[in-house]
Parts: sequence; structure tokens; C-alpha cells
Amino acid sequence: MDNFISVYSQLGKENLADLEAIYHPNVVFEDPAHRIEGWYALQDYFGQLYRNILHCEFTIHHYLTDDNQAFVQWTMSFAHPDIEKGKTRTVEGCTRLEFDGEKVIHHRDYFDLGEMVYEGVPLLGKVIRLIKTRLGQ
Repeated sequence: MDNFISVYSQLGKENLADLEAIYHPNVVFEDPAHRIEGWYALQDYFGQLYRNILHCEFTIHHYLTDDNQAFVQWTMSFAHPDIEKGKTRTVEGCTRLEFDGEKVIHHRDYFDLGEMVYEGVPLLGKVIRLIKTRLGQ
């Protein structure tokens, strides 16, 4: 678990190769928009993701471990040139990890995709924020 936190706390465009040390060759990675199977596919995904962003960093707040699984609470700060003109955005999330030995075999991220992407699109963002406000009334 410490290795996972260390890698993600320092992850950037220049050190994506460090991810190989934490993921099993048969890893399954899921988030609200993707399901990726296998280390090579995940490596390609991260490479493409980091090519398209200006920056991305994770702050790990808390984690719980039990046998071969862990839950991690984090904040992601990122900037993408096509979302809010490259302004830095933050998203709160949680990850569930399953381990095979010391390597992550299953990684599932939970976060609000609307908050991450859609709220940063000018017209669509206004509509989503209006809907969230109305749901809260």
C-alpha cells in the first residue's frame, strides 16, 4: 500500500513508468468512463491521458487496508486545455484496490464525472450546476 501511495503522490508526465511497479500484468482498471484490462492497455491509457493534460496531481488523504484490499480517499487537481480554458480543477474521489501479493490486480475509482468534466464545459456546466442546485432543494 505504501508503494501505491508513494507512486500516486508523485505521479506526473515524467515518471509514468513508475506505475509498472504497482500494477499486476493482469490488472483491471475501472473508473466512471473506462474499463481497461491488462498492464499494457493501462500503460497506453495513462500515456494518452497525460499527453492531453497540462498537469495532474493526487493528494492522498486517508486509506484503509484489510487483507488484500484497500480503500483510498483522494483529491485530484488537474488542468486540461479544453476544460475551462486550462484552469485547474479539483475532484474528490475514492479508490478500491485489490492486491495479488504486492501488486494491484483490480483498481476501481469512484468520482463524479460531471464534476470532473461536464461542469467545466461552458454551457453544459451551467446546466449541470442548475440541476444539482434543484436536486438539493
